[in-house]
Amino acid sequence: MTRIRSLSLLFATTLSLSACSSKKVEPGMYTGFLQDYSVLTEHQAPSGQTILSWVSPQLTRGRYTQVYLAPSQFYPKAEPTERIPQSTLSSVTGYYDAALRSELGKVVHLAPKPGPDTLVVRPAITRVAASTQGLRFYEWLPITLVAAGVSTATGIRDQDSEIATEVSFQDGETGAVVAEVVRKGTGVPLENDKQVMTADNLKLVLDGWASDLGKSYAAIHR
Repeated sequence: MTRIRSLSLLFATTLSLSACSSKKVEPGMYTGFLQDYSVLTEHQAPSGQTILSWVSPQLTRGRYTQVYLAPSQFYPKAEPTERIPQSTLSSVTGYYDAALRSELGKVVHLAPKPGPDTLVVRPAITRVAASTQGLRFYEWLPITLVAAGVSTATGIRDQDSEIATEVSFQDGETGAVVAEVVRKGTGVPLENDKQVMTADNLKLVLDGWASDLGKSYAAIHR
């Protein structure tokens, strides 16, 4: 009986670790920001990470000569908490905008408003949260599971800083959606469930997203 219980705990822990390490946004996390989620399929971003995306077959190379970057927003509207205050939320969207502007500005002219031959990029932050990290390999052994469980219960385990985005790309003249992207990332961990999250915990993720977008645009513009 003891052996069976230990194996059950190990199996449950393995499933928990797999769930926490997933980089794919599950359908239950879709927010309604995008026009059509049914067309999304898995692709590899320039960074090598797996994302969900769709590009209209009518989108031809070189179609757009400039980009209008709409200000990023939280969707649905984010409510500040003690751990994720308004200052953090504002800093996240501000940094995301700056990173996107910097990377896109390297490869295309940034337009002041939508118009002909302009690709409109509408980014949204759809999730910012902290979740307890999954158990590490050395914690799978039954003798350490109890200690790990106590650490989780008392809130002293490291916590992942999570963030997700949905981006809609539209024709600047007609408003037609020509591409969509959904992805998520994990930033710098928090030390416990009391530490306040700041934009610094998420900047590397935002930088990576912006870099991928710039490289993707450069690829379809050639």
